Amino acid sequence: MGRRGTWRIYLGAAPGVGKTYAMLNEGRRRAGRGTDVVVGLVETHGRSRTAEQIGDLEVVPARRTLHRGSRFTEMDVDALLARRPEVALVDEPAHANAPGSRNARRWQDIEELLRAGIDVISTLNIQHLESLSDVVEGITGVRQSETVPDAVVRRADQIELVDMTAEALRRRLAHGNVHAPDETGAAPAGYFRTGTLSALRELALLWVADRVDEGLARYRGRHGITEPWEARERIVVALGGGPEGDALIRRAARMGARAGRADLLAVRVVRSGGLDEGSAAALAGQRALVESLNGTFHQVVGDDVATALLEFARGVDATQLVVGAGRRPGRRRMFATGIGTALVRESGDFDVHIVGHERAGRRPGITRAGGPALSRRRRGTGWALAVAGPPALTGLLAGTGLEFGLVTDILFYLVLTVGVALAGGLWPAVAAAVLGSLLANWFFTPPFRTLTIGDRDNALALVIFVGVAVAVASVVDLAARRSRQAAQSSAEAETLSMLATSVLRGEKALPALLERIRETFGVASVALLERTGDGWTVLGATGSDPCLDPDRADAQARVGAGEGADRGGETVLALRGRVLPAADRRVLSAFASQAAAALEWRRLAEEAGRARRLAEGNKIRTALLAAVSHDLRTPLASIKAGVSSLRQTDVDWDPEDEAELLATVEESADRLDGLIGNLLDMSRLQTGVVSPLTQPVSLEQVVPPVLRGVPRDRVEVDVPETLPPVLADPGLLERALANVVENAVRHSTGPVTLSAGELRADRRLERVEIRVADRGPGVPEAAKEQIFAPFQRLGDSPRGTGVGLGLAVARGFTEAMGGTLRAEDTPGGGLTMLFALPAAGARGDGPASGGESGGAR
Repeated sequence: MGRRGTWRIYLGAAPGVGKTYAMLNEGRRRAGRGTDVVVGLVETHGRSRTAEQIGDLEVVPARRTLHRGSRFTEMDVDALLARRPEVALVDEPAHANAPGSRNARRWQDIEELLRAGIDVISTLNIQHLESLSDVVEGITGVRQSETVPDAVVRRADQIELVDMTAEALRRRLAHGNVHAPDETGAAPAGYFRTGTLSALRELALLWVADRVDEGLARYRGRHGITEPWEARERIVVALGGGPEGDALIRRAARMGARAGRADLLAVRVVRSGGLDEGSAAALAGQRALVESLNGTFHQVVGDDVATALLEFARGVDATQLVVGAGRRPGRRRMFATGIGTALVRESGDFDVHIVGHERAGRRPGITRAGGPALSRRRRGTGWALAVAGPPALTGLLAGTGLEFGLVTDILFYLVLTVGVALAGGLWPAVAAAVLGSLLANWFFTPPFRTLTIGDRDNALALVIFVGVAVAVASVVDLAARRSRQAAQSSAEAETLSMLATSVLRGEKALPALLERIRETFGVASVALLERTGDGWTVLGATGSDPCLDPDRADAQARVGAGEGADRGGETVLALRGRVLPAADRRVLSAFASQAAAALEWRRLAEEAGRARRLAEGNKIRTALLAAVSHDLRTPLASIKAGVSSLRQTDVDWDPEDEAELLATVEESADRLDGLIGNLLDMSRLQTGVVSPLTQPVSLEQVVPPVLRGVPRDRVEVDVPETLPPVLADPGLLERALANVVENAVRHSTGPVTLSAGELRADRRLERVEIRVADRGPGVPEAAKEQIFAPFQRLGDSPRGTGVGLGLAVARGFTEAMGGTLRAEDTPGGGLTMLFALPAAGARGDGPASGGESGGAR
């Protein structure tokens, strides 16, 4: 395979910021240094300065196509592939190509050029990103019919933001540098408000910042850079489940507000040996508080809280870490290093803020659930007591000069042994019991200063002492282990509860699950792999450098047969970054079960989608068969009867009868043509293949063809000549209006009125409304939506008057063009159909598709 071309995109927040100008300028700069640069297709939108930038660049002639009587200009991909330049300049990747083109969208043409090894430079507006189309619609009120998948744009080798303030862009607009002179009157409407432009600009800046962040993470991963880079302020707040958590979160949020735009991340460390303290209810409230402040809540597993916090902070490139002051009493702080002290000592490049609170220095309000009973520190303390305790007790008993008796002395040694067992477990207690028995024998058992025991009762007492000490130590050690296991199970249950909560809160199941696994276990990457043949296929991955082979993973867990069950495959979670202890592997197995459930859910969702499409198809087929069985047979029968009558040789028809028969045949043929057209249009809407080519359309051009098949005396037209054009596909708009007008004429007892007017907001043009009002019986309020359903005929409409698709097709076409169609009552009686379509110029970028005229796809 040859070299793949590179793709550079100039991204802008709105039309007119200078994307095309920057693209052409870069093309001329490269051509000036000897690079073979050609213009594949550039949309100047009548801007003279932009057209001047083409200069002496070679322009590959565009391909012209004819569709439904309209001519379209599209990029000639074949000519570009044959020419094979080094660099091609291609404008507007979101553009929908005309029918008959080799690809449906221009970005697919660009993909072909890149695969051929041709470098491409393009432009793109933020509103044409698929993931942001609904956000942009909420800001501007205009739905984008042409978008580019985000995954396609992310594959670009370089994305450069062409930025301009809202005020500067409005000045360009006023000077006529954004639109052609005849369009400037409508330009400030809707799209070019200062607030709208500022919101779009912020959206573009944030999207580009996220892409920069992704690229930075990949760079650091490739070069093994682990130190945090302060490219963005990130504040991590550590939560322990206590009541002080709310104060810590608010303090961190205030720090972020003072620093400007900062990320807030709350993290809770769950120790594999269980938590010292923590309230589930308090944590739930703190999580809600974090999310209300636009932060995120995380949970990680780690035996050492300070180490786990530091690893998490470095993993997210934290710049500041906020922790609460220790809650240990003063006497405990004298003998143990607190978490805050350890964080300050090991923090390195980021700041650690230890925040005081009212609980600081107090004993935790929740008792320990066994704690880390056999931790290294406790075992060390136990051995220290086992070695130093018996000699110290012996010295104390011998130095007092009091004669307690052997039994009392042994009880003192037994108490010491129990204390050693509580502190260090079984084996330090056994050592203390043996050493204590030897010292008691040497110093307090006759004959003294020897290991010989003269009295049989004394020997029995020492043996019983050792046995009781070992038994008590065993019981204490067993209780500590059971407590540790219970606390560990509680911590694991809490982790899984958080996982289940994440799923119930609506997070995307599989990606969110993999990210939870990565941050919970503090690993570099997590991959979900499925065996296919001799290799493995990645079903999902998160983190840097994910593992592609389970045999090379630091930890793995079998998920199950997964989606490849019918092929005998298996699915595995592969973790890379550190080897997990056995205690954590139990939690990983639970995560693996959740992964299996997520995969099964995805499979069932896909099957449900297929079943739903099949059911819809069956419903359409059933309705079509019903239509063919009756509604289509009626005009066919009329045509058959009329033609058969005219062909009879034994009947001499007079001119009037012959004309009447011919008129009946023509009327039935027209009705049959309309029925078939509606059936075809509805099938295209149901299959989602209608892709309008929107452009400025004058209603004066559309209304005459709409009224062509309607008696002139049945429709009154009131469309002002000064009405601005609408942004629509002329073919779809004509069909939608024709269906509504024909429906109104059929049900109206008087003339039907077709009128149009402007819809303004803040004295600025936004939309054009078209009203078709009849004087018929009207429609009840509850049935106003029902009349737009396919194959619906309201009330007592006679069979043979249609298949009930006219209004459904009209609404489908209108919504495909970014407009709306609804039903209202006509004042004085009747029904009014109200079209609302975007006015040309409200979007500020001329024709949405760049075509010369429209037509349904």
